[in-house]
Amino acid sequence: MKIALAQTNPTVGDFAANSKQIEDAVRRAAAAQARLIVFPELAIPGYPPADLLDKASFLARCQASTDSFQKLTAELPIAILLGVALPAPDGSGKPAINVALLIDRGRIVFQQQKMLLPFYDVFDEQRYFAPATEQSICEWEGERLAITICEDAWNDKDFWPQRFYPVDPIERLAADRPTLLINISASPYWVGKPAIRKRMLQAIAARHSLPVVFVNQIGGNDSLVFDGSSFALDASGRCLAQADAFRQDLVYADSNQLRGIASLDPNRLENAAETPATQSPATQPVAEQELFDALVLGTRDYIHKTGFRKAILGLSGGIDSALVAVIAAEALGAENVLTLGMPSQYSSPGSIEDSRQLARNLGVRFEIVGIQTIFQTFTQTLQPLFAGCTPDLTEENLQSRIRGTLLMAMSNKFSSLVLTTGNKSEMSVGYCTLYGDMVGALAVIGDLLKTRVYDLCRWINREQEVIPKAILTKSPSAELRPDQKDSDSLPPYDVLDPILAAYIERGESTEEIIVRSGFARPLVESVVALVERSEYKRQQAAPVLKVTPKSFGSGRRFPIAAHRQV
Repeated sequence: MKIALAQTNPTVGDFAANSKQIEDAVRRAAAAQARLIVFPELAIPGYPPADLLDKASFLARCQASTDSFQKLTAELPIAILLGVALPAPDGSGKPAINVALLIDRGRIVFQQQKMLLPFYDVFDEQRYFAPATEQSICEWEGERLAITICEDAWNDKDFWPQRFYPVDPIERLAADRPTLLINISASPYWVGKPAIRKRMLQAIAARHSLPVVFVNQIGGNDSLVFDGSSFALDASGRCLAQADAFRQDLVYADSNQLRGIASLDPNRLENAAETPATQSPATQPVAEQELFDALVLGTRDYIHKTGFRKAILGLSGGIDSALVAVIAAEALGAENVLTLGMPSQYSSPGSIEDSRQLARNLGVRFEIVGIQTIFQTFTQTLQPLFAGCTPDLTEENLQSRIRGTLLMAMSNKFSSLVLTTGNKSEMSVGYCTLYGDMVGALAVIGDLLKTRVYDLCRWINREQEVIPKAILTKSPSAELRPDQKDSDSLPPYDVLDPILAAYIERGESTEEIIVRSGFARPLVESVVALVERSEYKRQQAAPVLKVTPKSFGSGRRFPIAAHRQV
């Protein structure tokens, strides 16, 4: 049996577009003589639907779309396995169930409900879904299919040092001697996760001598980026089919080959309408390529799925705005990116020229709007109220807020979304200005520590100088007062970032950081205090594209008005 792995890019709630993606893939796979096509978790409504699941009308549209695919399989010789949300049984206390449906010859021949509902980090599925109480094998076309949904494969006691659930659905299903394990997923990306995900499923395949088909969603939905990276493994864990990462793809696997049995028709795959992934498996991208592709996809989809086509950002002559400009140009096309230089009396001539050169290299439009006159007007207006006060952070923030106002004016006038340019190091310690440089619709690099920003920019310049060398080599500065440097207010980033990674991403305590890192107690305590004091800023920030295991946003929830012993 030829199996098609279809990784699609749904928009949450866009049933017409999502259904068209699915139907197009079904027709292509049918033309390639596939007997079964597998789609991701919640492929019909898109993932994550969040509180839309509380709406009966939303679940009714899920059902209506499901009905249309029953009709499609009545006319085509192919079965469809895909994910959808349906109304939960009465008395469950939840609005919906997360299910995988096998549809063949005009009817639903099997339904499997998701059992393990994640409740950590960005996941909140226990809020919406009723869990399955049992799982069973699907006997179909001579196969015994173990059909699972995403998290149901993530509780292997022999792979994970810590488990979140008391049961392992895979272990239970494996006891019933299936011939093929299928896992449909909407598994969000973070750096290194595709490799971990594959190793986990390879371990399951080898332990149970069970072929595995894994199909994952791709695309950006709000803060989350999905990488796809779907694959098929034989019973030893060897990868026989691999879909590309970060793009829609359709690849094929043969059930006999997955079981290690010679195909009855060895030319069948080679002569198919689609090239089988077994002939040209996708190569594993280097970490920087993977990270760059994730940020590009997340930016493109956020802007397009919110109904926009263009973006605007401020170019300061610094490395952060340079990286965001590169990502935006790649995601949207240079013609759809507008950059603004907004120099003040404290801006260096080099910063302006570096920004201009970057814009030339990228082919994006660059305009200069000086803020010195506006700043003088503001300070003169405030002078009677500030009488007797010396200039301080207030005046620095005022410049940043003027720039934010100008960016938002351009956004309104030209229907372009503003991209913020702050990095994770700055957001962590509050080295950013509310209603100033934090103004915008999307924090593209808000999950990249400053040292990672440098790494990625050096990678971008690996073949030619896209980002001017001066931007990479100059000392970081906000240029809001004479001769200002980031190091005036913060530890060097190669010192700051390891502390932030330990405290925010790994959840280590102050004491653990001091012991493990060797950094002085006053330094660690001062950094942690900055992180804690800045919570109110982060909760008013633009959505952050998540590319690490712990990013700012829905996956990290702390109270603002609280006293914490850290």
